[in-house]
Amino acid sequence: MSDRPTCATECGCAVAVANGPAPAGRRVSRIEVPGMDCPGEGEQVRACLDGLATGLEFDYPARVVRVWHEAPPEAVCARIRQLGFGGRLLASEVAAPDGSPVVDERRQRRVLWTLLAINAAMFVVEGVAGWWADSAGLLADGLDMLADAGVYGVVLYAVGRGAARRRLAARLAGCLQLALALGLLAGVVHRVLTGPEPLGGAMMAVALLALLANAACLWLLAPRRAEGAHMRASFIFSASDVIANLGVVVAGALVSISGSPWPDHVIGLLIVAAVLTGALRILRLPTEGA
Repeated sequence: MSDRPTCATECGCAVAVANGPAPAGRRVSRIEVPGMDCPGEGEQVRACLDGLATGLEFDYPARVVRVWHEAPPEAVCARIRQLGFGGRLLASEVAAPDGSPVVDERRQRRVLWTLLAINAAMFVVEGVAGWWADSAGLLADGLDMLADAGVYGVVLYAVGRGAARRRLAARLAGCLQLALALGLLAGVVHRVLTGPEPLGGAMMAVALLALLANAACLWLLAPRRAEGAHMRASFIFSASDVIANLGVVVAGALVSISGSPWPDHVIGLLIVAAVLTGALRILRLPTEGA
C-alpha cells in the first residue's frame, strides 16, 4: 500500500500527491472542474482562488485547470467546490523551479499607466464630441472612460501589494463604478428631457475610435488578468466598454436612419446599466483568501 498522501476531502478523489515540502508557489495541481466549460466560469474560478493561487492555466474543452499554489491541494479543491462547479484533484506535484508564473510588477505598472492614458484621452475626445453632437450616448461613454481612468489609478496602488490590498483596490474600483453609474443616470435622464436630436454620423465615428482604444486595452490586459483581483477588475471594465462602444455605433446608425433621438437616449441608459453591472460584478468578487 502506498504511503503517499492523497486528497481525502469530499471531492472524492484518490489521486496521489507528490511527497516533499513544496517551495512557495511551486506546487502545481491539475483539477477537474465539471461545471467549468467557458471563460465565464473560468473567471469565477480565478476570483475564488485569489490569494490562494499564484498562477492558473485553463483547458475548457477538458474542463481542467492547472493551479500553481502554496496551500495544500485539498484546500484548493475545496475552494473551487464552493462555486458549485465541482472539483476533483487529478494530480499534484512539486513544480520545476521555473514552472510557476512570476508576476512582473514593472510590466503591470506600464500596462496600467498605458490604460490610464488611453482612457483619459478618450474621455476628452468623447466628452467634447458628445457635447458638440448633442449625444447622450457619447457623453455617457466618455464619462465611463473617465471613471475607468480613475479605476486604473486605484489599481496602480494595488500593484506589488498583498492579496488583501489587491482585493481592497478591486472593491474601491467597483464603488467608483457604482457612483459613476448613478451620475450617468442623472445625466442621461436630463438629456432625454431637454436634449435636441444628436448627430448620428459623429456618434458612429467617435464610437468607432473609442472601440479601437478599448480593444487595445483588452489586448494589453488579456495576458495579465490572472495576476490578482485588481487586474481582473481592469479587464472587466474594458470588456464592458467594448460592448458600450458597439452600442453607440449602432445607435448612431439608427439616429441617422430614423431622424429620432431615441436610439441615442436608449444607448445612454444601456451604458448606465452596463457600468452598474460591471460595478456589481467587481463588488461580488470573493473577499476571502490570504
